[in-house]
Formats: sequence, C-alpha cells, structure tokens
Amino acid sequence: MSKSMSLLSALLCTFIWGTTFIAQDTGMDKIGPLTFNATRFFIGFLSIIPFALLFEKKKITKEINNNKRLFYKLLFWVGLFLFLGTYLQQTALLYTDVANAAFFTIFYVPMVPIILFFFYSKSIHWSIWPSVLFCIVGVYLLSDFTNATIRLGDTLVILCALFWSLHIIFIGNFIKNFNLPLFFGALQALVVSFFSIIFALFFETITIVNILNESVSIIYAGVLSGGIAFTLQIYAQKNISSAPAAIIFSLEGVFAAIAAWIILNQILGLDNIIGCVLILFGVLFSQLLPIYDSKTKNI
Repeated sequence: MSKSMSLLSALLCTFIWGTTFIAQDTGMDKIGPLTFNATRFFIGFLSIIPFALLFEKKKITKEINNNKRLFYKLLFWVGLFLFLGTYLQQTALLYTDVANAAFFTIFYVPMVPIILFFFYSKSIHWSIWPSVLFCIVGVYLLSDFTNATIRLGDTLVILCALFWSLHIIFIGNFIKNFNLPLFFGALQALVVSFFSIIFALFFETITIVNILNESVSIIYAGVLSGGIAFTLQIYAQKNISSAPAAIIFSLEGVFAAIAAWIILNQILGLDNIIGCVLILFGVLFSQLLPIYDSKTKNI
C-alpha cells in the first residue's frame, strides 16, 4: 500500500468517526454504554470477518506463526485499550457536555508523541509539536469550550484520550510486524465486544427490547465505526507513523461539526470555522514539512 492510500484511509476513517458521533450519542437513550459497545462492536466484527476470510485466509496462519506470542499480546492490549477508550468516551457523554468531551478527547494528539518520545525513545520530527498546538487550539474553538463548565466527567474523557493514544501506538506496532489488517480489525472488535458484554452483565440491565429499539444506531455505528473505520485505521498506519497519524485523526472534530451542520442544522460560527481551519493547517503542516525537509537535504 502506498503512502497516498494510507492518507486516504486515514481521512476516510476520520470522516466516518466524525459522522457516526451522532449515532453514538443517540444510541444510549435506552441502553447503557457497555451494552451499546458490546452490540455495536459485535456488529463491527460481523461486518469485517467475511472480508478477512475472503482476502487474507491463505496467509493468516503463516503471519501469526511468525510470532504467535507477539500477535496475541498485541491483540489483547489493542482490544483492551480500544474497549477502555470507547467505554470511557460513551460514559463521559452521560456526565459532561459534548463540547467538553470533544475538547478533552483531542488530548490524545499531544499524548502520542510524548509517550513515543519519553517511553519509547522515538525521534519526533519538529513539525509535530506546532501541529499539535494548532490542533488543540482548533478543537478549543470548534467545540465552543469557552462556554463550558468543567465537570467530573471530564476526567473520564482525559483517561479516554490516554487509552486512545496507547491504541494508536500499539496499532502502529502491530502493522509493522503483521500484514493482516482485515483479520486484526475484526478480532479487535470482537475483543472489545467480549470485554463490554462481560462488564455489562454485572453493571447494566440488558434487555433485548431496548437493544432492538436502538438497532438503527447500533448497526450504523457498528458497521461504519466499529468495523470499517477501525480497520481503515490499521491500513492508514501502515505508511504513517503514530504521531502524525494522531494529528490526522484530529480531523474527526471537523467532520463531526460538518455533520452536525448538515444533519442537525447546527450553524457554524466564526470561531468554529477558524477552529476547522487551524486543525486542517496542523494536519497539512505535519504531513508536508517532513517531505520538504527530506527534499532539501537531498539537494
């Protein structure tokens, strides 16, 4: 897969995340966050596994046997981080404003390069740091956070951002060692569904009638976000390292704002538009500056 196809996968993945946020919010009217995640990620698994068996069946055993211990270790941690990230995000929506959730979730953008630099000793291109700043300021303006009140639920969102950042880093590790994006995308959804249903049995009341009442949101968020988008993320990170990938994923807020404008008739103010522009600038800055630097060094 070429770098341009990875970029396209990242943009499409981020677009889906942004446009399915409404379904994630409305899908909890009659069911809890754990039940919602258990069902939507199981739908996500069912939507991807046929394609994994169709296109990757011949190489699944060979790829896993190359380093079976690493494969299952990464599957466990990626699934756990995704479960914790999505659960905390869904739960936080019950205790805080959407503006707060949108702003604090974006903290995974600086967390990824910080974790890579201090804990993995990875060299980070200098363009990442100003790009992170552009994205944070952009989301601040986009989310109307200036009118928000800090709530206890915001702590959940910050923890959510930490697990998102770890998920991005571990996906980057996986795709460097295994070429099974479809199969792994399906399995990680199944792991999230498994963790969610186990905890839902203890902490929530599960009723089939309520699940069926939310079936449209569950299927929509399950197929598009739980299945397709998180699989596209793996394709995206094949040729894009974790730190710049996190910056591209921050476009989720831009796509969410555009979706809210089109679907919910929520008008974008001047601050919101400036926020979108800053995020877009941060993404372009992180992608184009390294290319420019490499070309000038070769002259």
